[in-house]
Amino acid sequence: MTGFKDEPLRFGGKEFASRLIIGSSKYPDPATMQRAWETSGAEMITVAIRRMNLATGGSLLDYVDLSRYTLLPNTAGCYTAEEAIKTAVIAREMGLSDMIKLEVIGDERTLFPDTAGLVEATRVLVKDGFIVLPYTNDDPVVAKKLEDAGAAVVMPLGAPIGSGAGIRNPYNIKIILETVRVPVIVDAGVGTASDAAVAMELGCHGVLMNTGIAQAKDPVAMAAAMRYAVEAGRLSYLAGRIPKKLYASASTPLEGMPELL
Repeated sequence: MTGFKDEPLRFGGKEFASRLIIGSSKYPDPATMQRAWETSGAEMITVAIRRMNLATGGSLLDYVDLSRYTLLPNTAGCYTAEEAIKTAVIAREMGLSDMIKLEVIGDERTLFPDTAGLVEATRVLVKDGFIVLPYTNDDPVVAKKLEDAGAAVVMPLGAPIGSGAGIRNPYNIKIILETVRVPVIVDAGVGTASDAAVAMELGCHGVLMNTGIAQAKDPVAMAAAMRYAVEAGRLSYLAGRIPKKLYASASTPLEGMPELL
């Protein structure tokens, strides 16, 4: 942010200047993906372990500059706690990271999380030394349970994965922010720049997105828009907006002004 010094995003003993986390699927081609990453200013790239070639380490890694980006493996496609735990362990054994974006999906159609399995898997992985970033629904009770289980952050959905529907329940997100002490990163549902700005203006500490950038008509341009939206939303939150009012309030108050006639 020009002329403004913000604190880094901190969790799990790590620091990031960018509050935008970006995905690695659905891009039209690898070159576009790399340009979008660079344009976004993101420092963390999330990659689905189950979609990689585990025998070779996965061709996707050929496109990720690990001296520049922190890799965030995720357990996308896992439908039980046991499956997610096993996938996280495989990622660590591959040498990818001890940090994991944890997904335990409960429904194939909506891709909503299985929150009971998510809390269970979080507890197990934290005890095993992982830095866990769980994808969850926008339920403050579940968010608190995840924090108590040792999650480094909580990642409530803004809307269903890939829907682009935006922040459908800002009030629950706000309650989550008041309920937990760990960073809150909105994950899923962000479709355009204004959605990212809303998440940040609520006080969220970051935004994770993939489809909104990767499947835009121009992914590189959308990556730039999302970067600026996250920065603008963060600065707006820190600046402190004026309260909303039902009626007008004059921009130029008349009290104390001399009479002209």
